[in-house]
Formats: sequence, structure tokens, C-alpha cells
Amino acid sequence: MMSQNLCRISVALGLLAATVAAPCRADEVTEKGREIFKANRQAVVIVELALKNKVSVGGRPGRSAEVRRDAAGTVIDPSGLTVLSLCSTDPAALLDAMMSGREDQPAVKMESELSGVKIVLDDGTEMPAEVVLRDKDADLAFIRPKTKPAAPMAALNLANAGKADVLDQVVTLTRLGSAAGRADSASVERISAVVTKPRLFYVPETSATTTTLGAPAFTLEGKPLGVFVLRSVKSKENSGMLGGMFGGLQAENVTGIILSAEEILKAAQRAPAGDAAAGKKDR
Repeated sequence: MMSQNLCRISVALGLLAATVAAPCRADEVTEKGREIFKANRQAVVIVELALKNKVSVGGRPGRSAEVRRDAAGTVIDPSGLTVLSLCSTDPAALLDAMMSGREDQPAVKMESELSGVKIVLDDGTEMPAEVVLRDKDADLAFIRPKTKPAAPMAALNLANAGKADVLDQVVTLTRLGSAAGRADSASVERISAVVTKPRLFYVPETSATTTTLGAPAFTLEGKPLGVFVLRSVKSKENSGMLGGMFGGLQAENVTGIILSAEEILKAAQRAPAGDAAAGKKDR
């Protein structure tokens, strides 16, 4: 009888321990996430883009329109060198990737021209900038202030990169849109896959969060893991649309990824100095 009672007590204690441990683990992620947020939020900026877009459907001439949009950018050097998703600067490339293989849809053609770029800091300071490097394969655009900043800017040290494995949790930082006051925002994502070829990147789960393209991701140890971009492949079939990516839509041949910090650092090394003309180095 005593052994049965001891067994029951052991089971009860085990269940109690499991119940108590779960909130502790959640609180640990929360605390670590807040530390990462406080330490790195100023390195995440708004990139204000001025675009001239022209859309035609079924071969019919389209109308041109000038639009302004915000994108998230990650400062990776105190000189102001900032990385963001190339698709954010070129909606036409994104549309082309999304419509690839969709023969059931009328032919849609879009032309985009980037006519202005500004980096907007946390305190609202606006810095005119220019694109100094485009990497289409990696979906990266690098921009730099046209005028050297008066003081070094808060930046991530990509050389101090971390690693992640399947099912690891990571913390992401971004800036929300104007409707939300362009507020700093943080989210917790989980890695669903790790891909090593043709380059190292991580595939996040598809739960809806505030994470956006251009947002940096960090390990729970606070090391930069990479930046969110789009990866697309050509499709010969109607890929259809899938739910997911950052609360938006995702095609089978287009997916959001976290491009590793080491790959971004390699690309950044090709970026010309601040006095280089915009867009002279493309890949």
C-alpha cells in the first residue's frame, strides 16, 4: 500500500513540476527576447521608398502611378550601410516570381522604377540614401546614406553570427507601418527547416506574426542569425497560393527565408564606398 501511495505521489509531483516548468521556459524566452529587443532595436530602421509603378493586364497599356511605401531595413555597419529585401525595392520582380507558371491568369506585366530612398531613424531623423548594391539571387539590396552620418549608427555585428537548428526559437525585430506609428516590434519565430545549398538559410514556420521582409532574426543567446528575404524559383506549373509567410500569402515557388548572417556579410563586402554611384554593382 505504501509503495502505491509513493508511486501516486511521484506521479503527482512529476505533473506539478511539468506544469510549473512550462511557464518558466516561456518566461525565459520572453526575458531573453526583451533583452535582444532593447539591445538591437535601434539597428532596425524604416526605409522609405518612392516608386514609379506601371501595370498592364492582357497586353493593354497601363497607367503609371507614384507610390511611397515603407520597408524594414537592418543597419549592418556604423557608416549606415543597411540591408533590406530587394523585392521591397522592386515590386515588379516580386510579381514576376509570384505569377511564374500561372497560365490560368491573364498576363500581368509590371514595371517599377525606384525614384527615392530615405532611411528613417528611431527618433524620426530622415537620411537620404542610395542603393549601392543589388543581389538578385539572394534578394538583397544594400543602401547607404548619401551624406556620412554625424555619429556612428547603431548596427549589427554580422561577424558575431549565431546558428540555429530545426525547431529552435528565434527572436525577430522589425518596424511596423504608419498605422501602428512605425513602432518597434518583436516576435518569436520557430525554425522549421535548415537549408545549406546553394547557400545557408533557415525556413521559419508559417504562423502569422509581425515579422516582415528586412527584419533581422537572433538566436536566444542574442547573436544575429540572419535577415528575412524572399527566395523564389521558376515554376512551369500552376503553383497556386498557400497561406503563411509573415501573415501574408505564399506561393509554392516563393517562400520567406532567413538568409544567414554569413551570406549577407559575404554580399556586403562587395558594396562600394559611400561616394559610389547608386546601382553600379549588381549581381
